[in-house]
Amino acid sequence: MSRREFSRLGAAALGAAGMSGLSPSRETATPAQGPAGRQVAPVGFVLGHEQFRTPELVAFAERADRSGFSHVWASDHAHPWQDNEGHAMFPWITLALVGDRTSHLRYGTGVTCPLYRHHPSQVAQAFASLGILTPGRVFLGLGTGEALNEQATTGRFDRYPERHNRLVEAIQLIRRLWTGERVTFKGDYYRTDQYKLYDVPDPPVPIYVAASGPRSAYLAGRYGDGWITQTKDLTNPRIHDQFVKGARAAGKDPDAMPKLVETWVVVGDRAQAEQAAQKWRFTVHGFGDLLYQPNPVTIQRIAEKRWTLPQVYQSWPRGTDPETHIKALQRIVDAGGTPFVHSGQNDQQRVIDFYAREVLPHVHH
Repeated sequence: MSRREFSRLGAAALGAAGMSGLSPSRETATPAQGPAGRQVAPVGFVLGHEQFRTPELVAFAERADRSGFSHVWASDHAHPWQDNEGHAMFPWITLALVGDRTSHLRYGTGVTCPLYRHHPSQVAQAFASLGILTPGRVFLGLGTGEALNEQATTGRFDRYPERHNRLVEAIQLIRRLWTGERVTFKGDYYRTDQYKLYDVPDPPVPIYVAASGPRSAYLAGRYGDGWITQTKDLTNPRIHDQFVKGARAAGKDPDAMPKLVETWVVVGDRAQAEQAAQKWRFTVHGFGDLLYQPNPVTIQRIAEKRWTLPQVYQSWPRGTDPETHIKALQRIVDAGGTPFVHSGQNDQQRVIDFYAREVLPHVHH
């Protein structure tokens, strides 16, 4: 299967193969069944390394797998966004365990920055290995990063124009290494000297690029196999049109390319909403000047001064009326996206179970 053929399978394609030589999944997932004549849409679940440790996240993934979710992504952070989130374990280990413990889920990062703390050759090796362990089930999410991860660990985080160019070059190097050829690469930012990946995945691992502005959206369309974004950006013509333009410049069909869309939710009352908002306060405008802050303590302090808790959760689907949540996810599906449910509340199992029972069967193509 060619890379383009694989990318065109879209976000709904689920690999059937498990991890050869590793323990089988603990339980077999039962996909959600929709009303007669309707195809249930794929829905993902976000594993927040900022808020939970790896053992908990793996348990959430197992539960999501049994409950009819199609995908999970794990955030890839060296720091949490805010100090009160409290965690930041290494996500590639989490993903290996998720692959071992689940049967159906497609999984990857949302997202990895291959610019400073992770060299592109290291990223290529890690995700090639995951792709071999669970063929057809792994994706690699890439982005231009945040200071709280890159500057904090390496002392460097350049302005966007350079990070944009670095990401293009990193993607080109990763794809060359995934051919299995011996690569001497002399770019403006990265170099390899006769480096060969001896183990490469078949099918190739798709690369989905995070983008929340026009220039990044064009990059995602032209150099990626899909797009990771937010609902407001997916439906913003100024941003969406650039994704389309980039895809067409590379000879790809933008409608066939997966679009993974994070959506914040609360299953519960105002108390649960406020608890989640306290830990994810920066999300009101997290990609502005806070992007250049290396310290989660500083990000939390600024966010607490700028935004009240109701301002944080006012746009999130919340409560226990299934229709509220169904409508929010259906809007994303109708816009061509795959929803990824992200809840900042402490009881993640409640969210998974509610969605499995009340929401997933009713979200359709």
